[in-house]
Amino acid sequence: MHVTYQRRCLVCRQENLKSNMLRIYKREGNIDIDESQKCGGRGAYICKANTCISKAIDKKLLNRAFKTNVATEVYDKLRGYIE
Repeated sequence: MHVTYQRRCLVCRQENLKSNMLRIYKREGNIDIDESQKCGGRGAYICKANTCISKAIDKKLLNRAFKTNVATEVYDKLRGYIE
């Protein structure tokens, strides 16, 4: 039995396969991009679409998702995923 996991995008609110999303996580006060999608902690997902990544950066949506001010470095790393 093969299970496919779906997650909801923080920006567009569409559900998509976990493998098609970027995961950002918060653990012990640290917030970073989870390349492996296996790190523990609270997670937020963003579609890999350029529009969703751009909106997340412009509107600083990670601040709302994690209820804290997310470091500029995290948003800069996200910018690197825009094609």
